[in-house]
Amino acid sequence: MFDSKDFLKQLTERPGVYRMYDDTGGVLYVGKARNLKKRVSSYFRKTGLAPKTEALVGKIASIEVTITGSETEALLLEQNLIKSLRPPYNILLRDDKSYPYIYLSSHSDYPSLTFRRGRTKKGGGTWFGPFPSSGAVKESLNVLQKVFRIRSCSESYFRNRNRPCLQYQINRCTAPCVEYISPEDYQQDIRHASMFLEGKNPAIIHDLMNAMEAASKNLEFEKAAAYRDQINHLRHVQEQQSVDGEGGDADVIAIAQDAGVVCVVVIIVRGGRVLGTKDYFPRFSLEQSEGELLAAFLGQYYFGGDTRREIPRDILVPVAVEGEALLAEALSEAANRETRIRGNVRGERRRWLELAMTNARQTLLTHLASKETVYRRLLALRDLLELAETPARMECFDVSHSHGENTVASCVVFDENGPLKSDYRLYNIEGVTAGDDYAAMRQVLTRRYRRLVSGEGKRPSLVFIDGGKGQLNIAREVFEELGISDIPLIGVAKGVTRRAGMEQLIDAMTGDVFRVPADSPALHLIQHIRDESHRFAITGHRARRDKKRRQSTLEGIEGVGPKRRRELIRYFGGIQEIRKASVDEMTKVQGISKSLAESIYAALHDE
Repeated sequence: MFDSKDFLKQLTERPGVYRMYDDTGGVLYVGKARNLKKRVSSYFRKTGLAPKTEALVGKIASIEVTITGSETEALLLEQNLIKSLRPPYNILLRDDKSYPYIYLSSHSDYPSLTFRRGRTKKGGGTWFGPFPSSGAVKESLNVLQKVFRIRSCSESYFRNRNRPCLQYQINRCTAPCVEYISPEDYQQDIRHASMFLEGKNPAIIHDLMNAMEAASKNLEFEKAAAYRDQINHLRHVQEQQSVDGEGGDADVIAIAQDAGVVCVVVIIVRGGRVLGTKDYFPRFSLEQSEGELLAAFLGQYYFGGDTRREIPRDILVPVAVEGEALLAEALSEAANRETRIRGNVRGERRRWLELAMTNARQTLLTHLASKETVYRRLLALRDLLELAETPARMECFDVSHSHGENTVASCVVFDENGPLKSDYRLYNIEGVTAGDDYAAMRQVLTRRYRRLVSGEGKRPSLVFIDGGKGQLNIAREVFEELGISDIPLIGVAKGVTRRAGMEQLIDAMTGDVFRVPADSPALHLIQHIRDESHRFAITGHRARRDKKRRQSTLEGIEGVGPKRRRELIRYFGGIQEIRKASVDEMTKVQGISKSLAESIYAALHDE
């Protein structure tokens, strides 16, 4: 039976697509979500589920997710997956002709701008799209008609008018049917509308932003809200999609590693569309770099097995691949055409690669948190430390500061299910000399375990200290002062090379120093706990350092001053819309670079 609680614990809150599978590996359902954690959690409520949903949930054996840059991209990927996988619990969509388009007719003087379902070659004209939502296109067309006042009537209706229609009366058309506007002026409006639909005319949005501010200053709040809605609709139309973007075929391959585990994610792109993802967990040895690992993976992926996989024209990778030229030559020969292995890419391909890297990190986190993985590692840890019982609760401490300022200490907790985040604690360290990590460690351990001696709090089975002999000696002294002698105390020190897999473990009671093989599940668990304590300490330190961020969501983000905050709010209309925006959407705001947009996105999503 599917363990939803364990799965949801590590699920991201970013937008994306989820796929539900039965115990035979068959796909049951494909769905999209603005917030994956909230959406998937809704299936596992105790009450309020429809009979069909209950039947679906009862068959779930596993769930896979694919993270996207925005909810819009998730919608397009969802449609592609439903068409290819045809899951029984989905309403099957029609073929590609069901995508909505905006059509600019071929009339020589007064063309119309209309909604079309599907693209044809008849009649000439210009097509814009496809777009992800018919509702968004229709709504945006209404806005475009308000802004540019372009006709939307049929050709027969247009030819037979002898006086303006109602659209002219409500200022949504310039009445070209009775020549109230010259062909030259009308063509200018058409040119502006076309440029905007192609994403080449941000001046229109800035004009609306200025109008919105003017209305707000004049206390015309309803008018200002209308302008705000227009800006949002116009942005939605011009939003470039990374799921339906540039044409071409590519396999996008990313790698992530943590706690001795490596995850490789392959995103399959055909005809410019992301069709799906697949993840792998190859064995990884300490001596192999990521480039060497990818080289070995690519050879097995394309040439291993009884049948060879389809080889695309482009294989996108995040790092340089060992023996890249030779591998590309072999792939080209097998495909009977040139195949390139590329890492330095731009535009849509860069976004595909970033998407693959995000999915690799999330998939690795989910794998590390799975019960099977944690249980196997706990048994190995019990044997390694020669413990009488499998540890039921493990705590790890770390200290973080900036040149001695804003010092915080973290305590993370793991149990038989992995990270127990509800029991994580941050301690603000006060009254110690700046940069004195020993004093900081003494303070946090005393505060934590003095309560334990007083009968408060939960008792750990095992305690780790992130540091060498010096910090471990401090921990041993605190335990002796408090009279604690029955809790094993282990120090985790980086080796001479400070590389993952070279850690040294120190037993506080005996003073023994020993190393563990890099492929040991016990070491992988210790690395996971140590890395989590380090991450949590740094997160707490940054939160303390950037107190201004608590006052304003945008304040405190480095590089975002008053002028850029104002431009962001003007462009998006409010903080909620900024949260929904993708990195590429933020770069359309004046003064916001790609790197700054990434920083803003990370800050707003607590990454």
